[in-house]
Amino acid sequence: MREDGNGGRRPAGSDGSGTGVDRPAAHGGADPEFLSLERELTVFLRRARANQGEMAREVHPDLESAAYGLLVRLDECGRQRATSLAAYIGVGKATMSRQLRALEELGLVAREPDPADGRAWLVHLTEEGRGRVGQVREARRARYVSELAHWDPREVAELARLLHQLNLGMEK
Repeated sequence: MREDGNGGRRPAGSDGSGTGVDRPAAHGGADPEFLSLERELTVFLRRARANQGEMAREVHPDLESAAYGLLVRLDECGRQRATSLAAYIGVGKATMSRQLRALEELGLVAREPDPADGRAWLVHLTEEGRGRVGQVREARRARYVSELAHWDPREVAELARLLHQLNLGMEK
């Protein structure tokens, strides 16, 4: 007999998986809800990365997948310094400079001197970039509407709220 982690006992080989295989306690006794969260987020993030690549190619066939989030940030927040963008995306200055150069070459972003500090530059979407990003984002929203049509709108709002709460918690 083995302890089941809840103070009870179960026969050896009875881990609840239905396999009959005796396995160690779930990752050091981790709570099952956090194991479920980890599993679901792993699947979600894998799908999100694949979708981000598709959306990047829809904006421009030569656009790197990682640059899509940068374009969305500029679309939502307007002109920003490269250092702010790097901090938000979570990359270094060299990586951000390389991505911005590539986006400039594609005609999707432009730089202008920061009026508050002549030594700094502000990055913004070009009209071409704004139009392309807007089309892809609208198509993405339409896809969500279609795929979640059977959900109650309150559930969609709750999912958005919980994801926002998760994102805020992960920033700390």
